[in-house]
Amino acid sequence: MSYSIPMISAIRIGALQHYLNRALGSLLGEASVHRNDFALPLREEALVSTDSVSWRILKNPVALYVGGTAAVILELAEPSVRAGVWEHSSFRSNPLTRMRRTGRAAMISVYGARSIAEPMIARVVRMHASVQGTTPSGVPYQANDQRLLTWVHATAAFGFAEAYHRYVETLDQKHFDDFYSEGAPVSRLYGVMEAPRSSLEMEALFASMRPQLGPSPIIFEFLKIMRETPTFPNPLRWIQPILLRAAVDLIPEWLRERLGLTEFYGARAHERRLTRWAGAVADRIVLPASPAVLSCQRLGLPINYLYS
Repeated sequence: MSYSIPMISAIRIGALQHYLNRALGSLLGEASVHRNDFALPLREEALVSTDSVSWRILKNPVALYVGGTAAVILELAEPSVRAGVWEHSSFRSNPLTRMRRTGRAAMISVYGARSIAEPMIARVVRMHASVQGTTPSGVPYQANDQRLLTWVHATAAFGFAEAYHRYVETLDQKHFDDFYSEGAPVSRLYGVMEAPRSSLEMEALFASMRPQLGPSPIIFEFLKIMRETPTFPNPLRWIQPILLRAAVDLIPEWLRERLGLTEFYGARAHERRLTRWAGAVADRIVLPASPAVLSCQRLGLPINYLYS
């Protein structure tokens, strides 16, 4: 079975827009509640430029869900990060709230006005300062450790860029480099002093982390939670496990093998095609309630600025 963009003409665009808006609201928390995170103050610039690769990539709800899920898998492959996430967050008891909080923070960091983004980032940094403990193997960790901070921020950047490249629109080398470079100044506000600024630096980081990454039952527990938590509205719920498997496909092959993520956990060929179709469709339908569109309106830009 194949999927193509012309199929949009046979589907009610208004219905797709409605359901995608609801899906994005479910992922980030309802925009009506958090509208002012992006709509105000009028004309105030964000930390990242409106003509950036970041603004175009992060507007896409498919890339957000798939890339964000892949990023968490990569985080959980590192023992200290895994312990910090699993022991000091509400993921196990309230996964949707935790995903919304994390997703909204990422959106504010890119789209929110500086006077909104900088205090929010400062609150996250203060919260992380209290996160510390010991892994099951007896290794002490602190959430503000530079090595761990770098890995967490790098996996998010890798996940979003790879998801967009794989399932929305092909990115060339310069797009990847620009995306990573654009995120580095924001990462510094989070305390990350050496975030990768290019594909080469990202590859070098993965190579340096390779000996430290390994399997854990927690990774499979996370996948189970993601399968069973009703993240999308009912009409789109069927695509949730497909996007989850698409996220597993983003993990480098050598690491999938090490983690025990066999073909069973990855996407089938027709599911990859469907994910690419969904990602491409989502990139062409303006979502009025999205952080990207609200932020464009804040800056006096057309609502379709990022979709042209």
